[in-house]
Amino acid sequence: MADFVKASQVFLDNPATSVDEVLVFLAKKATELGISDDEQAVLEAFQAREAEGTTGMMSGFAIPHCKCAAVKNAAVMVVKFANDVAWASMDGKPIRTAISLLVPEGEAGTTFLRMLSQVAVMLMNEEFRSKVSATDDPDEIAAIINEGIKL
Repeated sequence: MADFVKASQVFLDNPATSVDEVLVFLAKKATELGISDDEQAVLEAFQAREAEGTTGMMSGFAIPHCKCAAVKNAAVMVVKFANDVAWASMDGKPIRTAISLLVPEGEAGTTFLRMLSQVAVMLMNEEFRSKVSATDDPDEIAAIINEGIKL
């Protein structure tokens, strides 16, 4: 089992209501947790990716992600929101949970693609979505996601 998500990287009841607020929060936390050493560069990388097309998926989930030289090690952060987040999504519904991927620039074609595809596959599984949505235990959320990431 991979250990990409740690309980300390799971955030509950986040008050964000917009994509911009979420991306600012993710960049700030990435720096606080030592995933990155440049909050602004990470924020700009998230914003640039979102500008290419929404990372809002279906069933209340989004996968905001960035590839950035300021990211030191590949990481996953999870944010569950206190309220709906207005986010363009494939099903037109708001987002309640974001599973964020951060990858160093040099790993963009390897680690990043594998992580992104595996998270996308997990999100197609109703049981996975239900489990993540049903719990507010950071350890359990981390374990559920780590179980599905095989790198």
